[in-house]
Parts: sequence; C-alpha cells; structure tokens
Amino acid sequence: MRVVPAWLWGVPPVVVLALVFLYPLALVVQQSLTPENGGGAFDAYASVFASHGFREALGTTVWLAVGATVGCLVLGFALALVIAFVPFPGAKGVAKFIDVFLSFPSFLITLALLFIYGTVGMANGVWSDLTGAADGPFHFLATPWGVLLAEITYFTPFVMRPLLAAFSQLDTAQLEVASSLGARPARIVRRVILPEALPALAAGGSLVLVMCLNEFGIVLFTGAKDVTTLPMLVYGKAILESDYSAACVVAVVNIAISVGLFGLYRVVSKRAGA
Repeated sequence: MRVVPAWLWGVPPVVVLALVFLYPLALVVQQSLTPENGGGAFDAYASVFASHGFREALGTTVWLAVGATVGCLVLGFALALVIAFVPFPGAKGVAKFIDVFLSFPSFLITLALLFIYGTVGMANGVWSDLTGAADGPFHFLATPWGVLLAEITYFTPFVMRPLLAAFSQLDTAQLEVASSLGARPARIVRRVILPEALPALAAGGSLVLVMCLNEFGIVLFTGAKDVTTLPMLVYGKAILESDYSAACVVAVVNIAISVGLFGLYRVVSKRAGA
C-alpha cells in the first residue's frame, strides 16, 4: 500500500483558501491599482487620500471604534464583577446567556433599540401618550451617539466572556484575606481583581476594537445618514457611485488596519492565555 506524503494533505485546504479568500482579495488589490479611467497605479490612492470624505470616514471609524471599545471595557468589567462576585439567583443562567448572545447578529440588537428609542418606538410613543405631543424627544439613534450606544450594547459581551473566564480562575483565598484585613470592596477590586483581569481586558478590548472598525450592519440599521465609516464608504463608492477603484482603495485601507489590529489581538490573547 502506497503511503501518501504528509505535505499532500495540506494541498486541499490551501487551494480552497486561495480560491475563496486570497483570489478575491488579490482582485480587490489589483482593482485599486488599476483605475478604470486610466492613470498611474497609485492615482486612485492619491485621489481617495486627498478627499475630505475619506478623511472624515477614517476619523469617524476610529473614534467610534475607540469610544465603543472604552465603553465596552468599562461596562463589561462592571457587569462581569457583579455576575462573578455578587451572589444572586440566576447568575449562572446569565453567564450562559452571554455565550448565546455572542451568536446574535448585530442588526438584531440594533432593531431592538429602534423598537425602543426609534422615531416611532416605544419611548416616543409613551411620551406622546403622556404629554399629547405629536413627536417624542428620542431621536439620538440616528446620530453618532446612537451608533455608539448600539455598538456598546452589542459588543460588551465580547469583553465579559474572557473576563468571566479569568474571574473563574481567580483564587478566592486572596479576596478572603484582603477582606479579613479590612480592605474595602473598591480596594479589593483595584488591588486584587483588576491586575488579574488586565490580560482578559486587553484581549477582549482588542477583539472589540477590530470588530467595531469593520462594523457595517449597526451603522446601516440605525439609519444614521450623517455617520459614514470606512465600511459604509466602501458600500457607497461601490454600490451607489459605481466607483469601484475608490471602493477597493478604501477596502484595502480597512483591511490593512484590521489585519494589523488582529495581529495585536492575537499577541495579547496569547499572553492572556485566551
């Protein structure tokens, strides 16, 4: 019986990866370097980088991603503390629900917020019923702050999950000793729990930052017309303007930023043992 060389087993997955991912990616890069209207290889890059719309979209993408990441870290740390260290009925059920929540699509959470705070949502309806006003006061979902709220709501469990795993491995004897020595809860959190949670916070925050940079559904479903991120700019250039070269340039920039941050996430995750 003839033995198949070990390296041959790696050929099928490499071929599939090349056809499904690398080839389309190569086409995007090629399109960004070959403008449809002619010109040099980097003319499309120069044109896009010089445009006010690109710089604004880049700035909006960065501040939304950073703001959402900070919000998720603060809220996720607080909620994980309660679930892990404050005994209450159903704590284990809540922890398991977080695992299920991670599988939810982002637009589902956005739709839930629209049902509550949208122009014709429940909050505005209650306000109109109570005051008799024709319109309610809640219109923030169509603003950058609404997008930020939706992203924090959706991505916070991605921070909580590694935190809960880290807290489950924390030696409770340290907490008991600190408490017996008279340390207040705030000091215990600051001096004992937080140092142990830093690797998990870094891993979760890095993941959230990468995901927020590439988020498209939340921005689209909130209806925030004045909020243009890099993914939205790709959509606008390709679908609405049919400017495929510019769309590919923006896509290449978005990919480069995402790959760089993902590499950082992998390094942090490895150090955190995630």
